[in-house]
Amino acid sequence: QVQLLESGGGLVQTGGSLRLSCAASGIIFRIVSINVMGWYRQAPGKQRELVATVTSAGNTNYADSVKGRITSSRDNAKNTVYLQMNSLKTEDTAVYYCNADVTTVKARSNYWGQGTQVTVSS
Repeated sequence: QVQLLESGGGLVQTGGSLRLSCAASGIIFRIVSINVMGWYRQAPGKQRELVATVTSAGNTNYADSVKGRITSSRDNAKNTVYLQMNSLKTEDTAVYYCNADVTTVKARSNYWGQGTQVTVSS
């Protein structure tokens, strides 16, 4: 009912930067509001973990491991959330997933994107 389309992943060297984007669109029902949008990541053999979240008011929350290097922001008019990643480390290598708490004209639900690979090489 709602699609989260991620983009911006890729291969980068240690110390480099990447910017991820995630746009939400209502496939069947129109989006009324999006409360929290966020980013999670999952490295091989590890559990999915929180990277950052952003509320509709712009309040952010970050994992301790990324504070000072990674920032998240939103464009509410575009239903889009961004993840600016700087000073990347090899341990940032993972599949990054977008997540959103979406209210459509039909219902409120939580959605995940398909994931985008971020690989940081030494």
